[in-house]
Amino acid sequence: MADQTTRRTVLAAGAATLAGTALSGCGGEQTPKEQQGAGTAAPPQAAGSPQAAASPEAAAGAKQTLGAVADIPVGGGKVFKEQKVVVTQPKAGEFKAFSAVCTHQGCAVSSVKDGHIVCPCHQSLFKVADGSVAGGPATRPLPAAKITVDGGTITLA
Repeated sequence: MADQTTRRTVLAAGAATLAGTALSGCGGEQTPKEQQGAGTAAPPQAAGSPQAAASPEAAAGAKQTLGAVADIPVGGGKVFKEQKVVVTQPKAGEFKAFSAVCTHQGCAVSSVKDGHIVCPCHQSLFKVADGSVAGGPATRPLPAAKITVDGGTITLA
């Protein structure tokens, strides 16, 4: 009987090791949704933060020109994919900016329609006026981003 216990113990240990190896091998894989949002979960950092200093533009103190105020419709906005920011104009002459990374699962927002910033992954909606949640599944607002408007140009600070 000692042989059966030993065999069972060895088989159980081997099965546990095999299962652990198989699971650890799958742990690093991402679904397409996770890959889409990979590396985009962090919102744009404020100037002077350690993360902002890591980028070449921030290290040099350079500001990035996003576009012209004429490109941002009143009551709407525009997504700047490369900079991961969305700029809105809730009222004429009032410009706001937010992270373009959805707070639900890190997908990039894709458009601004009917006074809302839209995330295509699960249809979360955010208000153009303040980035607050207008429709879930997101439960947290989009973080504000810092911009400056000088003349007819919008710049990411």
